[in-house]
Amino acid sequence: MALPVFPVQLPVPDLGPWLGGNLLPGVWSFEAASPGPHVALISLIHGNEIAGALLLARWLREGLRPLRGRLTLVFANLDAFARFDPTDPTLSRFVDEDLNRVWDERVLLGPRRSSELARARALRPLMDGVDVLLDLHSMLWPSDPLILAGDTPDARALGLRLGVPGLVVADQGHSTGRRLIDCAAFARLGRAALLVEGGQHWQPATFEVLEASATALLRHTGLLPASTAPATPPGRLAEVTRTVTATTHGFAFVQDFRGGQVIPARNTLLALDGEQEIRTPHDNCLLVMPTPRALRGHTAVRLARLVDEAGHS
Repeated sequence: MALPVFPVQLPVPDLGPWLGGNLLPGVWSFEAASPGPHVALISLIHGNEIAGALLLARWLREGLRPLRGRLTLVFANLDAFARFDPTDPTLSRFVDEDLNRVWDERVLLGPRRSSELARARALRPLMDGVDVLLDLHSMLWPSDPLILAGDTPDARALGLRLGVPGLVVADQGHSTGRRLIDCAAFARLGRAALLVEGGQHWQPATFEVLEASATALLRHTGLLPASTAPATPPGRLAEVTRTVTATTHGFAFVQDFRGGQVIPARNTLLALDGEQEIRTPHDNCLLVMPTPRALRGHTAVRLARLVDEAGHS
């Protein structure tokens, strides 16, 4: 079944001036005179998610430099982005495999070969020196913006302090492979890696969310001056209670759900996976990034429980 048409309402970024990098191809790193953390902003983990690349290209063009510490800007999957076609924008997500599923040490050190693994292996040493990472993403299907914080306390705390977007989801990742934010480098005490999903691909509002989130991070870490605007309220935490992986090619939701939607009642029917019913495991169940066309073996939706300030569900 063909995907719906999602119009590309953002300009395709011109990365020509930035392909060479000053550290690695597509990687620019700048160190301030004053000491501070090493912060990395990552774009184009998926070659068709251009909003983050637009932001980093604009900041490079404007000559953004950190007040302290080190700032690294990364255009990750350049080979996939080179194939981006606004008339068929979903085809350039990756070349051989998903670059956001290969960050397991056994995979990185193993014998398998692919375009994405070659790039991950080139970037992996850089990750060892990064204190704080923000991975800039967007979504194909309609969903409220959110921050994915994985399962480390430092990442959860950082996401909540940023408050942009306002929802922080603590999760265990995907069964199909480890994301960049799950990389062993960020499991160490005092380090944090976040993934921000700014909204739907190719929408101006998504660019604005990514810009606000990245700016908030740079201000929080002291790489940019503090804002004089009123403080952003802290985010709200949700903990994933179940990750639903499609086990058949016939996985189908029973209605059009939107990411961020809260289902009030436990045991509400959400989807059919062949003959298996997928139901909400608890009251006030938050739907995290439901994927109507989930392939067998891939995440179809994550189900989460909102947590209040006292840590109660």
